[in-house]
Amino acid sequence: MSDLTLFDLFCGTGGFSYGMEHLEEDAFTTRFGIDVLPIASETFKLNHPRAVGLCCDLRRARRSEVMELTRIKKGKLDVIVGGPPCQGFSSIRPFRSTNDDDPRNSLFEEFASFVNYFRPRAFVIENVVGLATHKDGATIASMEECFAKLGYDAEWRILNAAHYGVPQKRERLIMIGAEKGAKVRFLKPTHFYEGSTIGHRNRSKVMTTTGDLFDPSPVLPNAVGVMEAIGDLPPVVAGEEATAYKSRPSNSYQSERRGHEKILTMHAATDHSRKMLEIIRHSGKNISSIPAGLITSGFSSSYSRLDATEPAVTLTVNFVHPASNRCIHPVQDRALTAREGARLQSFDDSFKFAGNRTQVVKQIGNAVPPLLGRAIASSLKHILS
Repeated sequence: MSDLTLFDLFCGTGGFSYGMEHLEEDAFTTRFGIDVLPIASETFKLNHPRAVGLCCDLRRARRSEVMELTRIKKGKLDVIVGGPPCQGFSSIRPFRSTNDDDPRNSLFEEFASFVNYFRPRAFVIENVVGLATHKDGATIASMEECFAKLGYDAEWRILNAAHYGVPQKRERLIMIGAEKGAKVRFLKPTHFYEGSTIGHRNRSKVMTTTGDLFDPSPVLPNAVGVMEAIGDLPPVVAGEEATAYKSRPSNSYQSERRGHEKILTMHAATDHSRKMLEIIRHSGKNISSIPAGLITSGFSSSYSRLDATEPAVTLTVNFVHPASNRCIHPVQDRALTAREGARLQSFDDSFKFAGNRTQVVKQIGNAVPPLLGRAIASSLKHILS
């Protein structure tokens, strides 16, 4: 099976669909992407040359016009993916929109309307883990009920990106739906990681490499650590930039991310103040490593150094600033560069980002890791076959 068609709603940079397209050659082809942020939309278009990219609120995009732009008719689309913003779940009501545009729809309802209009064979929703317990589980139950009424069976799980080759302990809720009668399955973890997870009272909803959820399988490789992901990038000091690779990749992860790139981009370090450099020199696993008097406030994970051999913590949109989260380089006295952040999110070095450095960092922090998208694509391919 090849050339499965894909729509990416709330696409952001398009990391989700980019990863799906790279499952294998011609496995998935993205035909449409939409996001409300202009810079993110530009990034999507740079990396999805075969797709129609729109920058607008999904509630203002007429589905009939999308059909004309993409030349995909109802019932001819394979997959719709998307991550409706969290506020879209605050007031989910019984689904009522069919073919008509309704500006009163929540963003989730609009996603459901696209599913109902185009009738894809499957869909995927990616979102924060907190959705599982929102309104004590009533919200996600309403979502499942909504899709059941539309003729889809839906299942959801909490996935940790570190289990799928991403060098980051990023947990997300993934819901996969398919036409009634199709067996919804999730890809088993491909990497071993036994660190703590957010969890859920229903343990069967959490994909893990421990416990009895899976049949016995061959020993898995360990999760990718920070330095395993970024160790081939040349050292830079605060305020400086490197534009050339100085060494060859030392492992498969580095080799896959670098590909055939010859010029190093986005590897500029934040120009930290003298005081911040002093704080960084004292940094450790958490804020308690900083001597009294150097800082006056901060979260437990602020001003903290990443562990070289472990996957990174979840990146934020401010990972180039040590006060925001645990984002100080494992061995160098500075915060991560944008390139290192992209590596920890599993973006290839060839992936193009639009905008200035601040905008690029925010896009990276908000993105769905492409390798997580690729893992979900593997599940979908089995479902659709």
